[in-house]
Amino acid sequence: MAFETVQAGTDSRDIPKETRQAVAALAGAREKIIAEVGKIIVGQRSVIEEVLTAFFARGHCLLMGVPGLAKTLMIHCLADTMSLLFKRVQFTPDLMPTDITGTTILEEDEHGRRKFAFVRGPVFTNILLADEINRTPPKTQAALLEAMQERRVTVGGETYPLPAPFLALATQNPIEQEGTYPLPEAQLDRFLFLVKVDYPDEAEEEAILLSTTRESLPTLETVLDAETILAYQNLVRCVPVSPFVANYAVRLARATRPTNPDAPDFVRKWIRWGCGPRAGQSLLLAAKAHVVLHGEFNVSCEDIRAFAHPTLRHRLGLNFAAVSEGYDPDDIIDRVIEAVPESRK
Repeated sequence: MAFETVQAGTDSRDIPKETRQAVAALAGAREKIIAEVGKIIVGQRSVIEEVLTAFFARGHCLLMGVPGLAKTLMIHCLADTMSLLFKRVQFTPDLMPTDITGTTILEEDEHGRRKFAFVRGPVFTNILLADEINRTPPKTQAALLEAMQERRVTVGGETYPLPAPFLALATQNPIEQEGTYPLPEAQLDRFLFLVKVDYPDEAEEEAILLSTTRESLPTLETVLDAETILAYQNLVRCVPVSPFVANYAVRLARATRPTNPDAPDFVRKWIRWGCGPRAGQSLLLAAKAHVVLHGEFNVSCEDIRAFAHPTLRHRLGLNFAAVSEGYDPDDIIDRVIEAVPESRK
């Protein structure tokens, strides 16, 4: 299914009928997916929304939260509602790159002839959950880089494409840093979002206790399939963005760079390095996916701001002064949003 690219500012009545129908269908599918996942996952709606947004923008997510918040179960439920293959890898200090990508082995056929055959690893799936990715050394973490960026892996000089669609979700435990290997900045930049998974409130936690101590969990209905998802991912790329909105995204990202002469004073005071061009790309893609998932087809500056925190928080390097004064990346992003007007003065 192909969709026409629409120019920014096009009247909604002039958008092709097929495109309008697809947008409405995706918005309806989003509500159904959230409702289905809600049969098992209590609360965490904002997390589910952000993961869905990243998925339809063809981006990957880093989930940050303490153990026991149902991160794995949530992703498994999302995969079930979209009829996608789901695999989970527990990252440990002894995990090797081939444990993720696969390896070439020598095998013998029924006639006694020997040949090399590639045995595919767990990365050959639609949704890969890399659990506690900071528990494994950089060599193994890097095995995901090509898969995340190119949607393929190279083993033994041969390149193998991954199934489409493909989404990598990695989890990190923010409270245990002993014996861990923080992700390098280059790999952090490959994640569209850093999603914070927080504790449920009291009413949600009571509902969790009641629902998870029953004999069995509800069965989830399938809402979408892989072919339809790929078509919707293409639809997201066709959403128009005006130069005005694109310029706002550019200035937000540039305002985080301490070497930028237009950066606010607090950025030069508290930030070691700021966001690169991929941050601006991510802001636009997230905003595009967001509007389509909500039945719209035009991106505004408000849509850009809505995803500033999950898009930028893992792309900022705070210095000692900021940390010692109790600031975190979200605090800096709040101030950047206040400091950058929608239009250039």
